[in-house]
Amino acid sequence: MSVEASAMGTRLSFVAFTSPEVDEVRTRTAIDRAIGEIHRLEALMTTWRDDSEISRINQNAGRMPVKVGEETAHVIDESLWIGEKSSGVFDITFEVMHGLWRFDQDVDPHPPRPEDVAERRKLIDYRHIVRDKGAGTVFLDKAGMKMSLGGIAKGFAIDRAAATLLAEGVHDFLAQAGGDLFVHGKKSDGSPWIAGVRDPRGPDGAYFAEMAVTDHAFSTAGDYERSYIAGGKRFHHIIDPRTGYPATASRSVTIWAKDALTADALDDAVFILGPKKGLELVEAIDEAGAIIVDAENHVWVSRRLEGKVRIERPPSGGI
Repeated sequence: MSVEASAMGTRLSFVAFTSPEVDEVRTRTAIDRAIGEIHRLEALMTTWRDDSEISRINQNAGRMPVKVGEETAHVIDESLWIGEKSSGVFDITFEVMHGLWRFDQDVDPHPPRPEDVAERRKLIDYRHIVRDKGAGTVFLDKAGMKMSLGGIAKGFAIDRAAATLLAEGVHDFLAQAGGDLFVHGKKSDGSPWIAGVRDPRGPDGAYFAEMAVTDHAFSTAGDYERSYIAGGKRFHHIIDPRTGYPATASRSVTIWAKDALTADALDDAVFILGPKKGLELVEAIDEAGAIIVDAENHVWVSRRLEGKVRIERPPSGGI
C-alpha cells in the first residue's frame, strides 16, 4: 500500500505491507495516524506559524525563557549535542539568515550584500541557547537571535511516524519526508528495501549508487535542492554558520544511521565539514555511515558502509 501526503514543506511518502495480523484497512489507518503525528509535530516546531513553540522562543529572544513540551525540548537538546560534536557547524540559530538568503517560495537568485551577511552572522551561535531542563524552558539570551529546527525536525517526525506504525502492528514499511527516510522490515517478497543515492548533478530521480537498508534511516542533503546559479556559481540553502554563505565542501551527503533524527542532523553537518572532517564525525557516531560527493565530484564512502554500497557509475559533472 502506498500513501502520499505533504507536511513540513515537503512530500511525505509511505509504503507498507499488510500481514495476517494487520489487514489493508488497519494498515491504512496506521499510516493515517502516522501522518497525523507528523502534522502534530509540525505545529509545535515550525517557524511558519506564530503560535508554534519555536516561534515563541524566537519572539522572546533576549527577553525571557519560554516553556516548551518534552518533544520540542528533546529535539533542541539533540541539536545542541550535534552542534558540539560537529564543532558548531550544525547550528540551529542559522534561522537569522532567513529572508536574507532566499531559497524558498520567495526565491531570489541574487546573493545578498557581503556586509549584510556579516551583520547577520554575528547572531549565529548555538551556545546562546540556554536550556533549563528543570523548568522545561528554552531561552535565546541575545536579542535578535532566531532558531529553526528545519535541519533536524523532519528526521524526528519520521522516527515518530515509524514508532506509530510499529505500535499499530505494521512492521514492513518505508516512511519518507523529502530526503529523510526510515525503513523497517522487508518487502513482501522477503527482499530488503533498496535506497538510491541521488546523483547531485543528474536529472530528477537519477541515482549513481544504491544499498540495501533494513531497520535504519537514510538521509540525504544536497546542494541541488532549493538552489540557484548566479555568476557561474551555485548557491543553495545549506548555510555554513562560520561564513554565513552556502557551504562549498560537498555536493551531496547521504547518511545511514540507526534513527532518522541522527541521520537528518548528520547530513547537514557532514556536508558543511566536507569529506575528511565529516567522515571523522560519522565514525564517532554509533551505527552511522556516509556516502559523500565532494566539491570536486569525488565519492567518499565511510568505513561502516564499505562493501554495502554499490556504486553503479560516477556522479554526473556540472556546476
